[in-house]
Amino acid sequence: MFRWVMTAVGQPLERQELVLDAPRPGEVTVQVEGCGVCHTDLGYLYDGVRPNHALPLTLGHEIAGRVIAAGDGAQHWVGQAVVVPAVVPCGECDACRRGKESICLHQKMPGNDIHGGYATHVNVPAHGLCPVNEKKLAQAGLTLADVAVVADAVTTPYQAVLQAELAAGQLAIVVGLGGVGGYCAQIARAKGATVVGLDVDDQKLELMGRHGVAKGFNVKNLDPKALKKEISNFAKERQLPTREWSIFECSGSAAGQATAFGLLTHGSTLSVIGYTLDKVELRLSNLMALHARALGNWGCAPRHYPAALALVLDGQVNLRPFVEHHPLAHVNQVLEDLHHHKIGRRPVLIPAQ
Repeated sequence: MFRWVMTAVGQPLERQELVLDAPRPGEVTVQVEGCGVCHTDLGYLYDGVRPNHALPLTLGHEIAGRVIAAGDGAQHWVGQAVVVPAVVPCGECDACRRGKESICLHQKMPGNDIHGGYATHVNVPAHGLCPVNEKKLAQAGLTLADVAVVADAVTTPYQAVLQAELAAGQLAIVVGLGGVGGYCAQIARAKGATVVGLDVDDQKLELMGRHGVAKGFNVKNLDPKALKKEISNFAKERQLPTREWSIFECSGSAAGQATAFGLLTHGSTLSVIGYTLDKVELRLSNLMALHARALGNWGCAPRHYPAALALVLDGQVNLRPFVEHHPLAHVNQVLEDLHHHKIGRRPVLIPAQ
């Protein structure tokens, strides 16, 4: 057993032998099949975003694997293939009891609050684990490692779509089609919405044109007013609403956030999914004047994971064109390449390779 740990900002991860404690009551030990690499991990490693757990820390919060040991009260999980929630709420506090798990003060996030999945094994709370039907997984042509990205890249936009109350016949605009945005577009389409995709990369626009985006725009080629007019014209052509658009900001960039805010129409919902340290200058009065709303989205409540996974196993959300496997031993090169935009797909680290 081993793990790769972050010891300092900007420094390569270090490989350590792992001596894992027996799982405590309510905990399980998961043998990791795959762990996705998220841009949040890059924020910790390169940008100085401070994790809650003191360094050294094992990063990685997109974990899929098999439960091989369990503490008291969790023995029924042994042998089960699972996806570990990226944010595990306590399930007992006032916020959790009121269905507001995302603001649970006692939540545990692997790779932030506790050691994460850049390892062969990890101890995690059993609360909220999402079981994976391996027969359906095989029928879908996927491996357990593939569905590691369900832990964040799929479930986070899934919850955002639910919060936005997106319904069939509506117009959804996804800003930023890489990673989370690509899955957001597919989820919105699965909910019956017509999806407009915005990006600065023609290849991403072309790819997503085959996976849920009805109309794509390269925002490099349009000023904000022209972009809004083009989308409005598209809505009219498709007999879609020209108000109450649902806008999902997935780029995690200042430019993307400014673009998303500028697309607000009367009754719009702006869902902020991407993260950036950069500041954006906005006129908040637009929310008042347009009777619009802006919603944040932190992770996804574990109770939504089975439904999100079902979209993947049923083929409504396609993973294969958007993920690629790498040996865990290559983690430092993968992080460096992702940091310099040399990897276009979601990397999944495989401990067994």
